[in-house]
Amino acid sequence: MDEAEASGQAWRDEVRRRPTAEQDRDALARLIEYDADPFEVELYELAADPRTLVIDRAQRRHAGQHERHVRRLRRGRPNS
Repeated sequence: MDEAEASGQAWRDEVRRRPTAEQDRDALARLIEYDADPFEVELYELAADPRTLVIDRAQRRHAGQHERHVRRLRRGRPNS
């Protein structure tokens, strides 16, 4: 595996491990209900931004598509 492949795999692994943008938004909303700190409100507004949600979904979709592609390639190869 070359450096570019290793870097891509590390990014895909990180995307799958992190909570979704919706989960972040919901957690921040619960935190704000308890204690509305200005910094927390700013973080919530960023997490609730539709662009943030779209980007997160696109990254997850891309990582999943790549993993499915790799699995299909492996199934197509004869076992050596």
